[in-house]
Amino acid sequence: MAQLISSDCDVIIVNYNAGHLLAKCIGSLLPQLTGSIIVVDNASADDSLRLAEDLPAAGVLRIIRNTKNIGFAAACNVGARASLAKSLLFLNPDSTLEPGALRRMIEVLESADDIGMVGGMLCNPDGTEQPGGRRVFPTPGRAFMRAFGLSRLVKVFPKLFSDFLMHKEPLPKEPVAVEAISGACMLVKREAVADVGLWDDRYFLHCEDLDWCMRFGQKGYKIMFVPDAKVIHLWGACSRSRPIFVEWHKHYGMMRFYRKFFRHQYPRALWWLVAVGVLLRFGLVATHYSAKRAGRALGLGRDRCE
Repeated sequence: MAQLISSDCDVIIVNYNAGHLLAKCIGSLLPQLTGSIIVVDNASADDSLRLAEDLPAAGVLRIIRNTKNIGFAAACNVGARASLAKSLLFLNPDSTLEPGALRRMIEVLESADDIGMVGGMLCNPDGTEQPGGRRVFPTPGRAFMRAFGLSRLVKVFPKLFSDFLMHKEPLPKEPVAVEAISGACMLVKREAVADVGLWDDRYFLHCEDLDWCMRFGQKGYKIMFVPDAKVIHLWGACSRSRPIFVEWHKHYGMMRFYRKFFRHQYPRALWWLVAVGVLLRFGLVATHYSAKRAGRALGLGRDRCE
């Protein structure tokens, strides 16, 4: 066990106006760190970097300051290129690792040569499992069902209306192979990255993690979900200030993912139905957030942003 922990693992955190959450994230890493912490900042305008620099992390913390917001995937690549570590943990700044989580993930990553990627269990502050930490790929068919609410029929017709999120399924007792995990907490082997390639930086925000998981799988690497490596994730805490911007890139990213991997596998009619469904969903979400913003402007609510 001790030999595993001596392995060199750098943590890469992409920061954009995460406020005090960045320092909290780094603080959770310091007791279990096996390498360096590389913060890639996408031109934040808040005090997140100052708070991080006040931590007792001299010699461990490196900060790379981008002159503009280049997007999540591109910033991840900046961090990856700045590291020579044997393994890399990509971690969101609104996440904190529970004690022993990094050790456990490294143990699983190094347990077999064909394991290329590992993710922990993303939890809400109350300990319940979040969606996204373990999932199957959202094929156009599954996305169509989810966009139009048909996935709610999964209990009645499990084979016909399956969802791509697995958090409602029984929690496994041991690490299990899954199709995809979340970019909020993603541990990868350096040699696997050299084989698969870096993140696709044509995604600005969202779905780049699905893309990477797909490419890891295409190269024959297993992706493992580790239920006893717990990560507290304040879901959406870093995207509340610009919800429509975030939602646009989420929906755009999903369409790019479909075009890249499923364009030739489905009938054109289904492809257009999925595209319409995605655009309709974005329109509904944008209308919802616009109404909330108007309500706050009228004094009907309070804006909240980390």
